[in-house]
Amino acid sequence: MPLNVSRRDFLHVGVVGGLGLTLADFLRIKEARADLKNYATVEGPAKSVIYIFLPGGAAHQETFDPKPYAPVEYRGPFGPIDTNVSGVKFSEKMVKTAGVMDKLVVCNSMTHGEAAHERGTHNMFTGYRPSPALQFPSMGSVVSHEFGPRNYMPQYICIPNQPNEYAGTGYLSSSYAPFSIGADPASGGFRVRDLTLPDGIDDDRFSRRRSMLDTVNTYFTSKEKSDSIDAVDSFYTQAYSMVSSQSVRDAFDLEKEPDAIKDQYGKNEAGMRMLLARRLVEGGARFVTMTYGGWDHHSNIKGAIEGQLPPFDQAFAMLINDLEQRGLLASTLVCVASEFGRTPKINNDAGRDHWPKVFSVVMAGGGLKRGVVYGTSNSTASEPENDPLTVEDWATTIYHCMGINADKELMSPGNRPVEIVDGGKVVPALLA
Repeated sequence: MPLNVSRRDFLHVGVVGGLGLTLADFLRIKEARADLKNYATVEGPAKSVIYIFLPGGAAHQETFDPKPYAPVEYRGPFGPIDTNVSGVKFSEKMVKTAGVMDKLVVCNSMTHGEAAHERGTHNMFTGYRPSPALQFPSMGSVVSHEFGPRNYMPQYICIPNQPNEYAGTGYLSSSYAPFSIGADPASGGFRVRDLTLPDGIDDDRFSRRRSMLDTVNTYFTSKEKSDSIDAVDSFYTQAYSMVSSQSVRDAFDLEKEPDAIKDQYGKNEAGMRMLLARRLVEGGARFVTMTYGGWDHHSNIKGAIEGQLPPFDQAFAMLINDLEQRGLLASTLVCVASEFGRTPKINNDAGRDHWPKVFSVVMAGGGLKRGVVYGTSNSTASEPENDPLTVEDWATTIYHCMGINADKELMSPGNRPVEIVDGGKVVPALLA
């Protein structure tokens, strides 16, 4: 081998190119850390998080906080139904979720001041108000930063893709970015990119190519005593571990699920995304973000809710029951949120507009109470009536359940210390 061939050049000429991996992407990480991280965070009761985000601003009045006694122009097109917790009512379109209320914490007093989609989304993914001076990391990236790998699984996964720029790493290294599966699990022939060996390469051939790369690594490491090589090697190791692990490949393989389970979730976007999320946390993923639907219902909210909410209702109730039956709910924190709620009054187009003053988030499992409503909105669902829940307190409580101290300072560019959450506090009333 000519000594003027670089390690990067050697990899580019095809020694591992046939693997179908985007391994070169690991070499393009701008902030590859020379020091292998010492993960000191101790896990809390929530070993994993499934974050279900409803983009667009889901109406709290048509979901978890109906107002049947409000004036007609406020109450909306649907009536309430009883849940399995006395005195708690949901929208009539949430029949199945009403049956798992005894396992949920419903927060009907979530509040912030950002009425624009982008700014509200930033709040709900980072725990911070947007700042022109600094891009904050998502909760998933912070979790990836604070914990080490588990079972070779990616620590932070997005279904089907990273949904927005605020779900990324912010000021943290891009090594804490989410793994996006790249396809909708409800689509026919669903396969996860980068985790399937290409045609003609079996496990034995894959292992031989890994051995070849190890030989190359040893050679270049002996010639180039650079700390950054160790960091880059760690990315290769993670990628190979993922692809070579049968358990990782199985976790992403929905064909392993019986049709009866798929039918209970629903063979649609909501159902298959939530089923895959369950498989991923069962396999060891720490933070899984999934999105479903579009909830920016400025007009015809009745028709929009009738189309989108029933599949969510079926899948979400099944997810909670499935986690419980598998003994995973106690160690998995499930959260449903949107960037804000909708206006108290129905508008002239039979819809609702943006409203961040009060809205609902729902959580379950992972160290939280069960069968509890925390906080209430007033009679017209226009503002919190008691126990307002801020974004900072909500995010701090999630971190607390995972074992992360949200007061901890991380280093932003320029070595400026920045708290994981600024000014948030744990809400004891939410904790078991």
